[in-house]
Amino acid sequence: MEISKQPVANDQAALPSESSTGTKKSWGEAIKAYMDKRAWVMLLLGFSSGLPYLLIFSSLSIWLKEAGFDIKIITMFSWAMLGYSFKFVWSPLVNAVPIPLLTKMLGQRRSWLIVAQMVVAFAIFMLGSFNPTSDVVLDYMAFFAVLLGFSAATQDIVIDAYRIEIAEKSMQPVLSGMFMAGYRIGLIVAGAGALFLAEYFGSTKATYNYAAWQQTYYIMASLMLIGVVTTLLIKEPTVTREQHERPMSDYFQLFLLFLISVIALIASFIGIGHVLPETESKFLGFVYESIKFIGAVVITISTALVLLKAKIIKKQVAVDMWVAPIQDFFIRYGKKAVWLILLIGLYRISDIVAGTTSNLFYVNLGFSKTDIALAVKTFGMGMSIVGGILGGLLAERFKIMNAMLIGAILASASNLLFVILAGKGHDFFYMYSAVMFDNLASGLASAIFVAFLSVLTNIRFSMVQYALLSSLMTLTPKILGGYSGAMVETMGYPAFFTFTALIGIPVLLLIYMVDKHVMSQDATRGDNITHE
Repeated sequence: MEISKQPVANDQAALPSESSTGTKKSWGEAIKAYMDKRAWVMLLLGFSSGLPYLLIFSSLSIWLKEAGFDIKIITMFSWAMLGYSFKFVWSPLVNAVPIPLLTKMLGQRRSWLIVAQMVVAFAIFMLGSFNPTSDVVLDYMAFFAVLLGFSAATQDIVIDAYRIEIAEKSMQPVLSGMFMAGYRIGLIVAGAGALFLAEYFGSTKATYNYAAWQQTYYIMASLMLIGVVTTLLIKEPTVTREQHERPMSDYFQLFLLFLISVIALIASFIGIGHVLPETESKFLGFVYESIKFIGAVVITISTALVLLKAKIIKKQVAVDMWVAPIQDFFIRYGKKAVWLILLIGLYRISDIVAGTTSNLFYVNLGFSKTDIALAVKTFGMGMSIVGGILGGLLAERFKIMNAMLIGAILASASNLLFVILAGKGHDFFYMYSAVMFDNLASGLASAIFVAFLSVLTNIRFSMVQYALLSSLMTLTPKILGGYSGAMVETMGYPAFFTFTALIGIPVLLLIYMVDKHVMSQDATRGDNITHE
């Protein structure tokens, strides 16, 4: 699977859907772009990225429930997902630290990617090797769940950087759309597919069978070979990154700083959780979770600063790794970076906030778990794949900001279908209509937004900047989503879904401001790139 070279001018890469002359691509040219080998590479890597996500907690929680554990124990495994929220912390290490022998053989990106994928496969295999029958066994499973979350998040860091570096910016919408399609396929396999296999092999809610779950997780581990083989066949991107030749002692100090910071993060997160009182209130539960998250971040940053003051690590090394990428972003965009940050933080707010209560909404309307599984997990996921490909096509055909506008309008407007469904009640036609348009709009908006974030990054800092921007993407929606239960109890479902549609209106204004004052300017300067 060899990827052809396509050199791009040193200082400026064209924005999506625009050639060097500023002309838009035709529909034929946009569709033809999907035949590019790099697009199919991203489909396969997207699958490798999506596969572990649900195996860390979602499918695992059903396994533990069948094994007889209560919800309090099961939900503790959700901490294994923290790696996705904090991946920007160690992204500079993945960007700069070479892996002995492997980096010389495969290159910086592929060496880290192959290691991450092998660890993901190993962690999934080991999770399947334990029958959860005691607290001691659960401790082992918790360790491998955390390892899976960490390695899967690391894989995402590298894939995002690889996607940005293998192609010019005008190609990013196609790569983003294909990546999202592969990612959704991975979710289907690890979600509905894993549950189907476990039941097929003989484990149900009524009759727990460890061997069934063991076989299921072993099959999932073997499917990671798709990503491993893909990584071995593709070529390392040739780019000019922000690199510094450093002695091994500097890398050791970086790793030591990271290791101590991670220990501080985990210890403070768990410690604060033990101090806070237990509650059955959804609102207070969200507040306590927020306190744990913010408190852990503050303690971790404070720990890192103390280590820097104690000269455990050279200050300049830390600045080059963590500060320089952020500084570059604000230098390139200046005061206009505020508009970008607002848009990034709010673009997905409408559909993410609405999505936090959707399953409960279906249950309240009288739909069974089987109904929800077929409609949302199967049909809906399929529509999100179609939406992802369509989103990439739109961003390839039109200006990126025009595509962003279409995505924002559809994501907000689709929530109004839930208002109609609330009035119709237990009606399969309206349920499937709402699921279809909601997932289609969500997949479309996601693919367009990934392409937009890719445009904003400087190729010299692609890995760190994208990790930061993607973390910012879900921060505000998740915070507001924590209040969704309280809002539903106060105003009811029809008013709630109307509200989620209306909060998408300010996003349209932000798109206009960014299009007029930011994207029309030469804000992507600084890229020095040759693509493979």
